[in-house]
Amino acid sequence: MDSLHSTMNQHVKGKHLSFEERVIIQLRLKDGYSLRAIARELNCSPSTISYEVKRGTVKLYHGKVKKYKATQGHDAYKAHRKNCGRKSDFLRKTQFMRYVHKHFFKDGWSLDVCSNRATAVGEFASSDVVCTKTLYNYVDQGLLGIYNYDLPEKLKRNTKLHRIRKNKKKLGRSIEERPKEINKRNEFGHWECDLVLGHKSKDDEVLLTLSERMSREFLILRIPDKTSVSVMQAFKELQRQYSEHWNDIFKTITTDNGSEFADLSNLEKVSNTLVYYAHPYTSCDKGTVERHNGLIRRFIPKGEAIANYSLQDIINIETWCNSLPRKILAYHTPDEIFERELDLIYQAA
Repeated sequence: MDSLHSTMNQHVKGKHLSFEERVIIQLRLKDGYSLRAIARELNCSPSTISYEVKRGTVKLYHGKVKKYKATQGHDAYKAHRKNCGRKSDFLRKTQFMRYVHKHFFKDGWSLDVCSNRATAVGEFASSDVVCTKTLYNYVDQGLLGIYNYDLPEKLKRNTKLHRIRKNKKKLGRSIEERPKEINKRNEFGHWECDLVLGHKSKDDEVLLTLSERMSREFLILRIPDKTSVSVMQAFKELQRQYSEHWNDIFKTITTDNGSEFADLSNLEKVSNTLVYYAHPYTSCDKGTVERHNGLIRRFIPKGEAIANYSLQDIINIETWCNSLPRKILAYHTPDEIFERELDLIYQAA
């Protein structure tokens, strides 16, 4: 017995007992050792020995004798190990998984939106959903029927060096003159503007896009070409649409230095709207509208002619963008925030 013990490695506290150590417990109990004495020999807690003895004790001779068996204790240990560890929620939350699958493919929601919109609007209790990270784990495990190539952002994201270039042409106010408070996105009425090109031919139409910085409301206006005349005509139509509320809804507009926006600063002559021009080659100065332009590319790929899409197609894209719940909006939609702000403006008038 001594030779058996002397050839064993010292037990490490916090580790599970091995079968050899259970054999020692069986032999020491047979020799009349106390639980504390066995614990000292195995370098573990007396409670560990007590629990082990309870697990491995069997009844012999019609239940008249109780005796600890190392094999019984080890079998009980292995049975418990099969049931230990965190269990996957995938099978227990099948209704939520169907919800995710439906909105991901039918409505184009991201996994993050699926996870958090469900609780934000009360469709599911928090105990009935899984977090965003878990959904991405399920994608990697192939459980959802959603794959990495279905995730439009996951495979293409990278970081780029940020450089601020000096404006070489002066079309109007530089973005450096824009009040710093606008960067906080706490005030409604500050917009970013850009153009989305299709086939890049002179006879193809283009899309004038505007995004409100606080609500992320997205407007898509179809114009015949990328000239400054067409751009200004679209803004005149917008002014007629919002009429006397224009100054409250369009307080500032930030755009780039393209020639198509050369006349945009003329809005300052006929309204209180201030127009700011971003640094050249610095799309992050108007990242909100750039991000939304990327959403358009899910429906109209680069190089595809805008003329191939009907006006209703453009309206459907705009509606989808504005009804997409956003994490930055606490999983509300841009339309919900935009309509709330419009109501406040109309009530104050």
